[in-house]
Amino acid sequence: MKKLMKNTLVIVVLFTALLANANTSLNDLNDVRKTVLTLNDVKQGDELLIKNAYGIILYKETIKNSGSYNKGFDLTELPKGDYFFELNKDFQIKIIPFNVSNNVVAFKSDKETTIFKPSIRNKENKVYINKLSLNLEPLEINVYYENLDINDFELIYSETLEGTNNISRLLNLDIEKKGKYRIETKTEGRTFVDYIQF
Repeated sequence: MKKLMKNTLVIVVLFTALLANANTSLNDLNDVRKTVLTLNDVKQGDELLIKNAYGIILYKETIKNSGSYNKGFDLTELPKGDYFFELNKDFQIKIIPFNVSNNVVAFKSDKETTIFKPSIRNKENKVYINKLSLNLEPLEINVYYENLDINDFELIYSETLEGTNNISRLLNLDIEKKGKYRIETKTEGRTFVDYIQF
């Protein structure tokens, strides 16, 4: 009986050791499956997103430190499909597409793109709108004025600019219409909203 208990104890200890080693191997395997994303020249406050092909945000992080960014992601667990990292900076959005198929991640470096955001600034009743458009993407501009009578914004100006790499527009707002304005700019499937007041 003592011999049987001794053998059983040895088997239990061996089985426990085997399970402990199996867990370690699984963790090591997970570390191997991680994709390390390295981004240079990030600034504190930049946003990093992972989106699916429908634009749904799966992951969102605000960059805490300026300089270089390195982080491991296990992307192999994502369902089969197309995805992309999106680094949202002050004046541009960098898009890094990748595909997941059969737990394999493939980056599409030839399809990386950068969207340059429109720059909006104002001085009193003058609004300066600028955008770098390397592929001649059109820029739609809509200006809304806050109408306090209806407690909503009403469209007062609309224009689409295209055919140039360096889009630039100066708008003179009515000096008599002081208040709050909403400026919507649309380009490359994105809408940017800025508010100004004079």
